Amino acid sequence: MRNIALKLMYNGTAYHGWQIQKNASSVEETLERALATVVCHPVKCTGAGRTDAGVHAQVYVANFRTDSTIPCDRLPLAVNTRLPNDIVVVKATDVPEGFNAIGSCQKKEYTYRIYNSRLGDPFYVDRAWFYPRRLDEAVMQRAADQFVGTHDFRAVRSVGTETKTTVRTVYYFDVRRDGDLIQCRVCANGFLYNMVRAMVGTIVYAAEGKLAPEDIPAILDAGNRTLAGPTVPPGGLYMTRLWYDEDVL
Repeated sequence: MRNIALKLMYNGTAYHGWQIQKNASSVEETLERALATVVCHPVKCTGAGRTDAGVHAQVYVANFRTDSTIPCDRLPLAVNTRLPNDIVVVKATDVPEGFNAIGSCQKKEYTYRIYNSRLGDPFYVDRAWFYPRRLDEAVMQRAADQFVGTHDFRAVRSVGTETKTTVRTVYYFDVRRDGDLIQCRVCANGFLYNMVRAMVGTIVYAAEGKLAPEDIPAILDAGNRTLAGPTVPPGGLYMTRLWYDEDVL
């Protein structure tokens, strides 16, 4: 039995996240259905993480097991002909039996995009959060710096999937402006439910003057979700980088 890792990318607008849902379309279900028609048996994928409804992935990894002999260099094209055009498999790699797309992932990067202009842009609809009031990216960066390090991130998660611990390590949280587009890149060893979107909401609150960047350590220590900023909309969020020992990217 082969263990195959797939590198893929997807536009999440039409999907209720990665994970299979009972009454909604998901990326996982769509991919598994396409794979099953190629390898001629039911397929179960393990994904690198649970992206929420409307969230995108410029980089994503999933693995599945099969007894099919289709060469890896032919698999992406075969699967892509059976997928909608908002999901694309970029690469397939034979990986060791113990490889697991989520368990073998060492750290992840998400990027949140804000279209910060007085007037909207139709080409950023569901691709970035339209925010018409001018944001000071320097204040946002000062606030973002407060999240870097190992902390209990209960204050910036939504009620959802239960985890053994809410402690995570954030390696960087960088805010950059390019014209009207602000990009917030955050890398950690793992993320809680809606953690990135709540962190971005909190640094936007800082830019609005609703809290000071220096307030954030106390907010994290308190662990109170109501003290932090709002959970910003999903359409601006992208999974943008993953780290593995194996050459799957």
